[in-house]
Amino acid sequence: MKLLVSCANAAEASAAVAGGADIVDAKNPREGALGATFPWTVRSIKTIAGKVEVSCTLGDLPNLPGSVALAALGAAATGVNYVKVGLGGVRTKDDAVYLLRGAVKAAKDFNPAIKVVAAGYADAEKAGSLNPAIVPEVADEANADVAMIDTAFKNGANLFTILSRREIRRIVDDAHDRGLQVALAGSLRKELLPDTFSLKADIVGVRGAACTNRDRLNGQITGEAVQGLAAILKRLQAGPSIMR
Repeated sequence: MKLLVSCANAAEASAAVAGGADIVDAKNPREGALGATFPWTVRSIKTIAGKVEVSCTLGDLPNLPGSVALAALGAAATGVNYVKVGLGGVRTKDDAVYLLRGAVKAAKDFNPAIKVVAAGYADAEKAGSLNPAIVPEVADEANADVAMIDTAFKNGANLFTILSRREIRRIVDDAHDRGLQVALAGSLRKELLPDTFSLKADIVGVRGAACTNRDRLNGQITGEAVQGLAAILKRLQAGPSIMR
């Protein structure tokens, strides 16, 4: 399971790389759960990351397929490895597939190797967005590469308080059966990494857990916090004997 750390600037990206992040995610948390940042910030993070993979978010997107496709092309042009499409403004499967398919085409026409992430929300009913249970189906039909479940609202709830482990496992299994990778996020603290790992996620996404005071908005990513998270994942991957 890869550790994705969402960073707001190059200084945070440097700390994430030093701490052992597998993916550095360029994001502006003040614009939402999947808030987009500026192209020049993405490029500066890409420079700092070096050989470490980089992703960037397009935002918690409205149902405007043309605008989203242009945004996906712009993100791909920064040289990132992943583009995350937040399915914030779509409610039906058909609308979601149409919007995501355009983003996939725009990004992959520019760089066939780029991976597109279809990001849904565990708290979709509250957010007025797509049912998270069908995110893998949408990602598959749109030719995306990764199905991601996050939370739209960062108000103390987390992925595991909104969805049951059985519900999350069904999403993970559905995505894997379709040949997709799976990313799980949503106010995940270090104590929840074993649960996330046990569900066989391919990527776990964090921000608050890697920030000072666990504050995703006003805190700063630290290398020490990322190192602690990375160490937990290494122990989990090493097996039960190491965890004892």
